[in-house]
Amino acid sequence: MNVIVVGGGYGGIEVAKALDDVADVTLVEPRETFVHNVAALRAAVSPDWTDKIFIRYDGLLPRGRILRDRATRVSAGAVELSSGTRLQADFVVLATGSTAPFPAKIDTLGRDEAANRLAGVHDALLRSSHVLLLGAGAIGIEFAGEIKSCWPGKSVTVVERGSDLIGGRFPDEFRAEIREQMDALGVRLLLGTSLRSLPEPEPGSPRPFTVTTGDGDVLAADLWFPCFGTQVRTDYLDSSLATARQPDGRLAVTPQLRLSGYETVFAVGDVTAVPELKMARAAGRHAEVVAANIRAMISGDSGLAEYRAAPDAIVLPLGPAGGVSYEPGMGVLGAEQTAQFKSTFFLERYLELLGVTAPT
Repeated sequence: MNVIVVGGGYGGIEVAKALDDVADVTLVEPRETFVHNVAALRAAVSPDWTDKIFIRYDGLLPRGRILRDRATRVSAGAVELSSGTRLQADFVVLATGSTAPFPAKIDTLGRDEAANRLAGVHDALLRSSHVLLLGAGAIGIEFAGEIKSCWPGKSVTVVERGSDLIGGRFPDEFRAEIREQMDALGVRLLLGTSLRSLPEPEPGSPRPFTVTTGDGDVLAADLWFPCFGTQVRTDYLDSSLATARQPDGRLAVTPQLRLSGYETVFAVGDVTAVPELKMARAAGRHAEVVAANIRAMISGDSGLAEYRAAPDAIVLPLGPAGGVSYEPGMGVLGAEQTAQFKSTFFLERYLELLGVTAPT
């Protein structure tokens, strides 16, 4: 049977790999390589990480195929591509993920262009003295930690309109540990305020500027990055499948991770409206359920697995030697344990999954 997986991110590659032995799998992905976005902020400050985060797809599917193309219209039985190709599908898996401001997520399709953009961020950071980050979610806090760990002498200010940092259901101890490490690094946190207008220079462009907060404070910096605004793209769905689209673009799914009313259309990862933090780990868990269900349907088994939203958990690095983690069963973990967890950003797992022994 034909399984078309739309999107080659964390969830998509897991589903495709898991079904390659029982179905004719086609993975549709416009990028030249898999991008290990979990380590993108480390790559922005440490050039030796740049080559590591781009991993070729060649070894992923021994039987199936990978099409470097973009889906423009998806229905329950077919996927149409920008090249004009139309793929017939017995099963469709939507795994197109989400976007976030560069460099938290790589937004270019070619490996060389992406690497050059990361090099540009590194050069801009080298030339700057005061970096302004807008947003104190996981992206802003992690980026601040990476910058200060690499260049302790730089000034870093994080502005957040919310009253606290890091959204999610975490205990006070978790956020207190982040504040303590941010203070030790010398990061300035301005919470409960926003800018009256965005800085004049383009994000990532080193040039002196001043901005004023809603409280009237004037901030002077010479480089800034937005660290908010994650979005999903689901405009490729035909009119019938689009009924699952929520106001934010995410897709409502059943406990089996199917679009409601469609037995053979599944969704995994950030594109789903499952009420949980959107992380690579969650996408992998979605993929396990979807792959198990498609295998069962192919074999004629009526018993399908159901997915339960995971409790909020996070491993948040703050540079190579710092960070804070939380998982309900373990509680809050500090810098040493978090640094050990994220020492390789789990790169070895994705190298194995993609069938290579070293990043290329």
